[in-house]
Amino acid sequence: MDAADRERYSRQILFPEIGERGQEALLAAHVAIAGCGALGSFHAAALARAGVGRLTLIDRDYVEVSNLHRQWLFEEADAAEAMPKAAAAERRIRAINSGIRARGAIADLTAENAAELLGGADLILDGTDNFETRYLINDFAVKRGIPWVYGAAVASYGITMPVVPGRTACLRCVYPEPPSGAQPTCETAGVLSVVVSAVASVQVADALKILTGADLRARITKMD
Repeated sequence: MDAADRERYSRQILFPEIGERGQEALLAAHVAIAGCGALGSFHAAALARAGVGRLTLIDRDYVEVSNLHRQWLFEEADAAEAMPKAAAAERRIRAINSGIRARGAIADLTAENAAELLGGADLILDGTDNFETRYLINDFAVKRGIPWVYGAAVASYGITMPVVPGRTACLRCVYPEPPSGAQPTCETAGVLSVVVSAVASVQVADALKILTGADLRARITKMD
C-alpha cells in the first residue's frame, strides 16, 4: 500500500477493525459478483470504493430504463444504448476507482463456466434473481471452500446470509430444496430501492468482514 492508497482509504483505515492490515487485505482481494442488477451494481460500487483490488462482474442482461430506479451503476445513456450490464458496470467501476481491476463478463453463469468465472475469487457475492443460479454458486463455493454471501430483495422484503464453508451452514443446509411454485420477482411484485440498498449493504458488510477478519456488523449494530 502506497501513500496514495493511504490517503484515498484513510477514513476506512482509521476504523480500528480494518486498519492498514485490513486495507492491504482488501487491495489484494478478488471478489466475483454474480449479477449486476439491483444488488450486484451496489456491491460493485461499494467494493470499488472500499478498495477491493479485483472485481469480476458477471451478467448476461442489458440495461433498460426500468432498471434505473434501483440499479446504482447505470445511467440513462446506458439504457438508451442498451449496454450490456457487465460492460456498463466495468466502465463505471473504472471511472470510480482506476486503481483497481474490474472485468465485466457478459455471460450466463453456468456449471460449464463457473470455474472460469468464479474459481479465482476469494469471495462471491450473490446479486442473482433465481434459485437455480444460487444453488450453483452454493455448490461450487462449498466444494472449493470459497466464502459467499446470499442475498435477495423483492417488494418490501429482503434476506441475506453469509456462507463460510466449514464454519457456517450453506444454502442447501437451510433450504435443501428450492421453493416450489412461482416465486415473486421484481417484475411481478415490484421492489423498493431502499430495500435493495439495505440488503446489499449488509451483504457488503459481511464481505468486508470476511475479507479483513473485522467484526463490522457488531460495530454497526452498536452504532444503531
